Amino acid sequence: MSREELLAAAREVVLEGLVVSPWGNLSLRTGDTSFLITPSGVDYKTMNLEDLVEVGLDGSIKQGKLKPSSEYQLHLEIYKARRDIRAIVHTHSPYASAFAVARKRLPAVIEDLAQIVGGDVEVAEYALPGTEMLARNAVIALGNKFAVLLANHGVVGVGRNMEEALRVVRVVEKGAKVFLLSTIIGDPVLLEPEEIQVMHDFYLNKYGQR
Repeated sequence: MSREELLAAAREVVLEGLVVSPWGNLSLRTGDTSFLITPSGVDYKTMNLEDLVEVGLDGSIKQGKLKPSSEYQLHLEIYKARRDIRAIVHTHSPYASAFAVARKRLPAVIEDLAQIVGGDVEVAEYALPGTEMLARNAVIALGNKFAVLLANHGVVGVGRNMEEALRVVRVVEKGAKVFLLSTIIGDPVLLEPEEIQVMHDFYLNKYGQR
């Protein structure tokens, strides 16, 4: 089921305009020592289950005939740093990417963003795509939150499952749009850190049918 879930998610991000295929990448943890990831340069619309690549947390290719995404190290380092995370979605959505290009953090000004991300979406220090430095910078800026911006690049959302990781990138994109529009109307009013923490704790521990 993991392969079907990952492929379905890849097609969703294209349909929603969060990426221009084949850019961006998605992965799903398959166990304690490996994860499935989308392949490099393959259009999501024509990608099939056999195209997905299984990568070990040691960087080895466990299964697959194609090369993994050039950003596999980004996924690998996040999984190593965050044992709670089981899915990662990296997109180039326009509004969030605008913040990444400006190298400005996205404030958690709206409640759903505060709830799911756990605070402002920080910008990782710039590094060339596909490099270990980019991966390390992303892990540092991500911390224990659920989203991070990659300078001049895009956004990364993480989750305890694929549904949550997809929700993260959708909410970050919406939050970026809302914040930009609010600056046209006037001065955005920021939420207090204590309020953000209360909402994030509620989301993690009480939200939904748990």
